[in-house]
Amino acid sequence: MGSRFLLKIILLVILLAGAAAPSVARPPQSSSLGEYSVGSIIIKTTERKLLFVSGVNDVITYKIAVGRQGREWTGSTSISRKVLNPAWAPPPNIRKDNPRLPALVSAGPGNPLGVAVLVLGDGTYGIHGTNRPETIGTFASYGCFRMYNKDILDLFSRVAIGTSVTVVP
Repeated sequence: MGSRFLLKIILLVILLAGAAAPSVARPPQSSSLGEYSVGSIIIKTTERKLLFVSGVNDVITYKIAVGRQGREWTGSTSISRKVLNPAWAPPPNIRKDNPRLPALVSAGPGNPLGVAVLVLGDGTYGIHGTNRPETIGTFASYGCFRMYNKDILDLFSRVAIGTSVTVVP
């Protein structure tokens, strides 16, 4: 293998790694994020964005899917559990709407929770990956927050149980 070929491969890997990363933005001085502490999560439902305050002047922004009309909510909570490769037991309200769903969906490509879930509060809602990436950026869920699988893995590595989560319109 020639050194030019190797250099092209290395540059391609660097380029692809950068394309897969969530966007990092520095909020303007007048940012309303001043009330949120470093390490907290803010979900802006109307914008379909999740913000992770990674530093005093640093915010990582992820595109998400949010609750559809009648399923959206606002408030404050915290991460109560972190689960990689979760199984999913559809809650009664979802099974009522789709009775053909099994009682339990094992981890894997058919699982609506994707590769990881950050369980919020009492477990009613979560921030999770998805097996339907085309829904990211839409109002699609029963109240949970869907992320691309690569993004939930990134966020999963940055947060701890107890991380503050604030959901705003």
